[in-house]
Amino acid sequence: MGNVDKFTLENIADGLVAAAEEMFLSWGRTSQSTIIYEVLDYAAGLTDARGNLIGQANGVTAFLGTITYSVKSVIDKFGYDGLKPGDIILTNDPYNGSGTHLCDVSAVMPIFYKDEIIAFAANKGHWNEIGGKSLGSWSTNATEIYQEGLQFPIIKVYEQGRLNEAVKDMIKANVRTPEMTLGDLYAQTASLRVAEKRILELVERYGKDSVLESIQMMMVNGEKLAKLELGRLPHGVFEAEDFIDTESNGIEDVYVRVKVTIDDENFIIDLTGSGPQVAAPINCSIYGAYSAARVIYRAIVCPHAEANEGFYKPLKLIVPEGTIFSAVRPAPVSCNWEATARITDLVAKALAPHIPDRMTAGHFLSIIGTIVGGIDDRTREPFVLCEPQAGGWGAGRDKDGESGLVAIGDGETYIMPVEVAETRYPIIVEQYSLNLASGDGKFRGGFGLMRDYRILNSSAELTTIASRYRYCPWGINGGTDGSCNKIQVFSDGKMAEKATFSNYFMKRNDLVRFISGGGGGYGDPYERDAQRVLEDVLNEYITLEKARDVYGVVIEDRDGELAINIDETNKLRQNRKQVN
Repeated sequence: MGNVDKFTLENIADGLVAAAEEMFLSWGRTSQSTIIYEVLDYAAGLTDARGNLIGQANGVTAFLGTITYSVKSVIDKFGYDGLKPGDIILTNDPYNGSGTHLCDVSAVMPIFYKDEIIAFAANKGHWNEIGGKSLGSWSTNATEIYQEGLQFPIIKVYEQGRLNEAVKDMIKANVRTPEMTLGDLYAQTASLRVAEKRILELVERYGKDSVLESIQMMMVNGEKLAKLELGRLPHGVFEAEDFIDTESNGIEDVYVRVKVTIDDENFIIDLTGSGPQVAAPINCSIYGAYSAARVIYRAIVCPHAEANEGFYKPLKLIVPEGTIFSAVRPAPVSCNWEATARITDLVAKALAPHIPDRMTAGHFLSIIGTIVGGIDDRTREPFVLCEPQAGGWGAGRDKDGESGLVAIGDGETYIMPVEVAETRYPIIVEQYSLNLASGDGKFRGGFGLMRDYRILNSSAELTTIASRYRYCPWGINGGTDGSCNKIQVFSDGKMAEKATFSNYFMKRNDLVRFISGGGGGYGDPYERDAQRVLEDVLNEYITLEKARDVYGVVIEDRDGELAINIDETNKLRQNRKQVN
């Protein structure tokens, strides 16, 4: 380092990140499936020639953490001699770098400059259909990975720029929506070429050596920033435990635990002692665990840092083989987000009481993965509505929790707009409202959502899964726990409620209701500012009775206008202090 001025190096670094962001936008604007262009269930990034992360665009957080491992799996399989300009490699193997589940397909492209690989472009996104035993491919009742869809064992889909017709034919023959799936493949791979073009433009403008020097500078600065921030965190050992309670395949609870160790040089996440892998698709592979560790590490250490391998260097993950966080083939992983999200939550739960300036109380956590599908009466073609649900986040030491926000594992994704859902699929959205049950406290948890789908088709099937069905989001410092997630199906005047539904038959006029939980509260509810309590009453978030009984605020009607009775409020709160 030292041959190029710092301003030029920073310009190059910004250009690299911009290339990743343009790759992300290009894919979203050319995709055929709603899960990509509406929900944004994908991510994109760049690595150096060795697979070390350079930069990324905002996207699904759980995907971003796997980019470097996908690239390294390609290098391990083909070596540098086995890769040529124009090659594009597909992998969705959770046990060999890709890290999540089979619907999440990674595409990797080596970027050559004068016969030398100088970088890799990589992206990863959810294909709406990839075969398997269930419509929409991911399954809540699979017992082995072979039931979950088509596997790409790190294969070239383009060889020196030419489409591998055999791979195309294999995909077309194994998915229920071939036109949509292949359309997503073409959009995904085309976006890699956009990144390649931008990288080569940087090299032509500044020179290869300058670009490589900038990459090295990014790594060095990332590590310096991480260690600076580690010095500002409390040092020591912090522990937490919980249960995964999806009830998938009749498995009610899986015990999980974490021990986090922080010092000036290291941030160690130790998952030893967590339950073994199970015959249900709620496991994740070790690469999924690596990704989750990166997600929560960045959130705690410095969420505004540019993500690169240097920044992640202090992070260490310890997890024995064969646990629910490090499952081995052929364990099912369709709903792996239930495990990866729990890693992030365990670390947050262990540290939140000690770093209130950086962490909030617990949130609804589960993405409540949803598939409503079937054969459309109008077209006689398969339809697959696939989306996450949003919910309530936890309160912080100086703020209420966010309402109707996607879970930590979803990052920058969205839920599907009502208009799009009703236009593309034979359903009607009859309710889209707040779930007002959340954790109470000096600052209250954010609200979850209630979303109702009425089936307009002659038949459909529902597949959905939610943890935090019995173990609700945790409160902090005297704040109460939030509310739990649940799914309800209404048919012929009867209601069925579960955490998990698997290929559940529904008919015309049946209704499914998704209820996402509210976040945990922060602090003693009796310390909540009385004016905030009044505003909650005026907004119809809480009742007059709850204002008095939970928050110790007496509100009365004065000639048609609600107002705080200061004397009665002070008396009520003073009595509470004396009792305690």
